[in-house]
Order: sequence, then structure tokens, then C-alpha cells
Amino acid sequence: MQDLKHLSQKKSAPGSGFFGGGSGNRRLKSTGESARSGLPLPKGKSLRRLKLSLICLAVILALVPLCVLALRQTESAGLQVRAWIASFTTTAQKPTEAVKQPVSTNRFETARDLLSTAEVSGSNLTARTPEGLQHTFTIQGDLQRRVYSFLVKNQVPYGVFVAIEPSSGRILGMTAYSSVDPGWPKRSACELYPMASLFKIITASAALENHKITPESVIEFRGRAYSENPRYWDVGPRGRNSSIDATHAMGKSINPVYGRVASDIAGKTSVMESVSRFGFNQELLPGIPAKPSQAAEPVSTHGLRLMGAGLDHEVKISPLHAAVIMSAIANGGKMMIPGLTSRIVDGQGNEKEVFTPRELRRLVTPETSASLTRMLSSTVLSGTSRKAFHDRRGRPLLNVQIAAKTGSIDGTDPKGHYSWFAAFAPIQNPRIALVALVINPDKWKIKASQVGEQALEEFFKK
Repeated sequence: MQDLKHLSQKKSAPGSGFFGGGSGNRRLKSTGESARSGLPLPKGKSLRRLKLSLICLAVILALVPLCVLALRQTESAGLQVRAWIASFTTTAQKPTEAVKQPVSTNRFETARDLLSTAEVSGSNLTARTPEGLQHTFTIQGDLQRRVYSFLVKNQVPYGVFVAIEPSSGRILGMTAYSSVDPGWPKRSACELYPMASLFKIITASAALENHKITPESVIEFRGRAYSENPRYWDVGPRGRNSSIDATHAMGKSINPVYGRVASDIAGKTSVMESVSRFGFNQELLPGIPAKPSQAAEPVSTHGLRLMGAGLDHEVKISPLHAAVIMSAIANGGKMMIPGLTSRIVDGQGNEKEVFTPRELRRLVTPETSASLTRMLSSTVLSGTSRKAFHDRRGRPLLNVQIAAKTGSIDGTDPKGHYSWFAAFAPIQNPRIALVALVINPDKWKIKASQVGEQALEEFFKK
């Protein structure tokens, strides 16, 4: 930039100087001297300030177009951000809209959800949908209340109960409670949990169906009764082995015995055939949202023994499926489709659906069913649930013969110790089959066998 003292000044009209003052026209001297004007030229600090001001003005003028462009881009980006946020808002609103107008085509799920709002109507429990369909449940109200109250009274961390009429498949009780997770009870009967020693029933059926054992068969083993390490179960060639018959081994839930039955007596092929026949790894119950039970084929003898003894944590079953299995054994081996409603009637009184017993499949032959029943009868008499069904003097609390099986294992979902109790009674003419599961994360509250005793006492008190 040139110094202002070297610039020539143009003529201007009187009084129209750039800084507001001025004189008449003056001719510039030709001798090179500076033209005199009414406004002195800035010098020193004033000159520097003027230069800085002009530089700042030039920078500002240069930045204005850039700022305008940036503002336009910011506005466009803002619109995009608002649209992005709106998309999340819309997505979040979809479940809320779905809740306002629930639509369910699954009759079993609808009935299950209505069960919590059911009212006593005579000797039945009934509930009505928003559309006016009245559901009459197969549930026995007294049994349902007794079990639920027992779970609540003991503040069980997790507890679920299912009872079925063996001959028809009618669900007589289905309730659950959790002092830890209020949302758990609704889904608990159809979720999967480690099956534990309930699997010994399937192991025994594999050997019984192939005539490899009878309830009286004596089986040798090594290791402690509740050993969980198959490495120590092999029979020693020099003797000094422990031995027990298959019936008492079932009642006392002897792990080495049923581990050896799976690997050395029945064999993997027979065990996996029973696994499939009992409904694992498949959609078993039509129209019922129970998750398919899981039992992957073992890849080694060690794994087969763990499975046979009920120690494979990945063998999982739902309480509903377990109850259906117990009712099938009680029903001579015939598995019935479980039903939760006896009838559904519309607002005009027209019957829309009436429960009809339907056989789903045959699990075992009547002979195997009878043998399993004999083996299971020892659980309450002298086995793992004797204490729950007898007083301190050893007298039975119930005047009814019971076939039962317990199970015990640690699990992670939810985390805790799993206690199973599966049973049916009376042995000669079964009227109820049931399954209870109690999960205690830390300290023991109650065991599943105690829930079963409460249920059977209520059912047979009349």
C-alpha cells in the first residue's frame, strides 16, 4: 500500500470533503510539493492505526461472503439433524402406538395375559377381552391361589409353577412370582432353564425302551453319589465298586449311575432318539409360545455322561414343557396338547372355541411309562424329597402315592441355584402332574419340593 502523502487529491465541490470540511479549488503546484488541504494527513501512530483499520475492513469484507455461505450450510445441516432426531422420535413412538391397540392372534398368549385379571365366576375363573370375548379358564382357583400365596409369603427370588391334568392336557395351575424382577413371572413358564437331574427320566426311558434295564436292575459305579466328574465313574475291574438298583438310583438321583446308563448301557444313539421323541430341539407345542427345549448331541463319552446324569448346563427346558412330559408319563406315555381355556364365548353368548383333548404324540410305551412310574415313586418315599413330604417323626404329610423327580443345578440366567420338582399323583390313577422351579441367587428361601407339597396338599384336601 502506498503512503498517503504520495497520493494526489481530486477536485471536489465546496464543502464536500471526504471528512466533512473543505475549501475552494486549489491548483497543485508543479514543483512536487504536497498540496495543501483543510485536513492534515495522518502521521506516526495515527497513520499506523489507519493502516490497521483499513486492513481489518478488508478482512471483514472478505469474510462476509464466507460467513453467508457457512450460514447456509449450517441451516442445511440443521435441517438434516432435526430430520435425524425426528426419525428416532418416530421409531420410539411405534411401540407406544402398538401398546394402545394390542393385536394378538395367538389364543394361548391372549389367555395367559388375561389370567392376571381373571375373576371368580362360580367354580371357574373368567376374564373378558376388550373385544368382548369371555375366556373361561381351566385353572383351579384354589390351587392357583395356594401356590402363589406360598411363593409371595416366602418372598422367593424366582418361582414358577405349572400343573396339568394328564388325561386331557387341561392346565390346572400356572403361576409365578419374583421378589427380584417383576417382569419375570409373565414369561417364566415358557423360558428355558438348565434341566438338571430331571434329564435322568429321559436317560432311563432310553434304556427301558430298548430293554437294557428294568426298575430292578443293579448298576455298579464308582465315585460319590453326587459326583460331577465322569472321570471317576468307571467300574474297576478288581471289584470294590458301589452298586444300587435303578429305582433307588432314580429316587436318590445318583449321578454316576445315570451317567453310566447313558454311555455304557443305553448308548448315545438311543439317548438322542429319546431326546427327539421327548420334544427337544424342535417346535413341539402348537400355538403355545414356549421356547424349544435344547439338548445338543454330545461329542464325547464325557459329555454323554454329563448329559445322562443331568449335569450338562446347556440342556435346557421350559417349566411348561417339563410339566407336559410328566403328564405324558402319568398318561401311559401319551402326550396331550396343553390348554388354558375350557371355552371362549363372544358378547352374544356364541361359543367361539371349546377345549377338546388332543393327543400330540407318544413319548414311550405303556410298559416304559409303568416302569418309570415305579422308579419315580422312590423319590418321595426314600429319596431326595422325602423330607418335604414327611414330618419330623417320619410320618407322611399326604395320604396319596406320588411319583416325583427333583433336580438341582447352578445357572446364570437368572444367576442362582436352580431347584426343580416334577411329580404326578395318585400313582394308580393320576389326576394331576406338576412342575415347580425355584431359583435362589444367594441364601436359600425354599426348595421346589416344598412348593410341590403345598400344591398337592391343596389339590387332594377335598
